[in-house]
This record gives sequence, structure tokens and C-alpha cells, in this order.
Amino acid sequence: MNKAEVKPKKILFVCLGNICRSPAAEGVFLDLLREQGAETHYEVDSAGTGGYHIGQLPDRRMRIHARQRGLDLTHHCRQVDTEDFEKFDLIIGMDASNLTNLRRMAPSIEAARKIHGMAEYFSPGARYDHVPDPYYEGAEGFELVLDLLQDGCRNLFTQLESEERD
Repeated sequence: MNKAEVKPKKILFVCLGNICRSPAAEGVFLDLLREQGAETHYEVDSAGTGGYHIGQLPDRRMRIHARQRGLDLTHHCRQVDTEDFEKFDLIIGMDASNLTNLRRMAPSIEAARKIHGMAEYFSPGARYDHVPDPYYEGAEGFELVLDLLQDGCRNLFTQLESEERD
């Protein structure tokens, strides 16, 4: 089977409200896929464990900081549901609380195995073991999140492409 026949790898990025970290991760990963010419090999989405902002665009501050890096965040917020555990191959939570909530929601052991933390993909020596929530922070918080996500998404992509070749 050649690469064109392979089904797209489906990735879901998850945070609490789906207005800062997870839509930024989605945007960063989609931008990376465009850059690498790999858009057709992946399906990417984001969601929140909470239902606070359903239907809204990502936080205005996150959109502004992302735009300064050439990223356009147009995702409309949604909440994770049990069907996501069927649909997605990889579900990536931004922090320990998100991971706990996802594991609680997982309908089976197989579904729970799809859950990973974004920090698993940070470069060695990263100062963080999670993606901090910038919601109550200033500009530095949003920049930090984007830096962490760009690093983690690049490493995630490299790992997935390497697995695909094996």
C-alpha cells in the first residue's frame, strides 16, 4: 500500500475550554502540515473538556498572538464527546487536569490508550511538563504557549512520520 492509499492519521488536541491552547495546537499543527505538504495525510481538530465556550472563536488574544506568527485560528469551540474516542487515533491533552478528564470520559481501555500529554512531545530539556493555560496571563503567557506548541507539534509530526515509514 503506498502512502496515497493510507488513511489519514486523526489527531484531536484538547484543553479545558477550547479557546486558547487546543485551537492554537490545531492551528500550529495544520500550519506545519501545509509547510511539509502533508495536509492529506492527517485530519486535525480540537475540543475542550468543558462546555463553556461552544460555538465561539478562540480567545481574541490567542488569535492576535497566533496571527503575529502567521497562524489564522478559525476553529469554533466544541466539547469533547465519546464519539471522539472512536474517530481519533490520537487525543492530546494540554495538562494533567485535561488528561484526567479525558481518561474519565474514555469509554474503554482501548480508547484511553489514545490519550497522551502534549508535553510528551516537548524537546528534551523543556522547562515545562504541561502547556500552561494563558487565559489569566499577559502577552508572555500566550507567547509561551505558542513556543511550546510549535516545539511539541514539530516533534509530534516528526515522530508520526517516522512511525509511518517503519
